[in-house]
Amino acid sequence: MEDSEFTPRRDKYNKNPKKEKTLFQEILSTFIYIVVITGIFLSIRLYVMAPVSVEGASMEPTLENGDRLLLNKVGDIERFDIVVFPEPDPEPGEEPRNYIKRVIGLPGDEITFQDQTLYINGDTVEEDYIDLSGVSESDLESLNSNFSLASIEGVEEVPEDAYFVLGDNRVNSKDSRSFGFIDKDLVTGKTRLRIWPLDRFGFIDDNE
Repeated sequence: MEDSEFTPRRDKYNKNPKKEKTLFQEILSTFIYIVVITGIFLSIRLYVMAPVSVEGASMEPTLENGDRLLLNKVGDIERFDIVVFPEPDPEPGEEPRNYIKRVIGLPGDEITFQDQTLYINGDTVEEDYIDLSGVSESDLESLNSNFSLASIEGVEEVPEDAYFVLGDNRVNSKDSRSFGFIDKDLVTGKTRLRIWPLDRFGFIDDNE
C-alpha cells in the first residue's frame, strides 16, 4: 500500500488558513501604525504634557537657566504653583517667549509686600523658595521694594479669571509687578517635575 500524503494538522483542521500579507499590505499596515502612534504622541504633547526649557535667572534658586521641565497641561492651578505662559508684552515682530513664574495671588486675594515680607489676605507668608541672602540692602530696596495691588494695579484684589505671578529671584524678574495680572486662559500649564539635568532630576521644591 502506497503511503498517503501527510497533511499538517493545522491545515487539516483549519478551514480558513491565514493568508500571508502582501508587501503592499505590510507597508500600509506599518504606515497606519506610525500615523496612529504619531497622533497619540502629538495629542499628548498638545493637550496633556510637554517639555519646556527655563531661560534666564528669574526663578533662581528654584530653577536654573537651561533646566528642562515637564509641563502638565491639565488640572487646576493652585497658589504657589509654577506656571508657564506666553510673554505678555513681546517686542514688535518677535514671537512671544515662554515665561515661567510662581502663582502668588489667586482670584480674590489681597497681596501686599512690606519690608521684605509677603502678605496674602493679611497673613504673613514664609517664602522658603526664595534666597536673597547675597543681595545688598540697596538692591533689595530698589529692586524688591514694597508694593500692593492698589499701588501697581489700582485694585484691592486679584480679579476673577486672573493670577498675580512673581519670579523667585525677586531682584531679577520681570513679572506681575511690571506687566500686571495674567489671564487664566493664557496659562499653558504648570510644572513640578524637572527632567534635566539628570543630577537634579525630580520634583521641584515648592511652598506647600
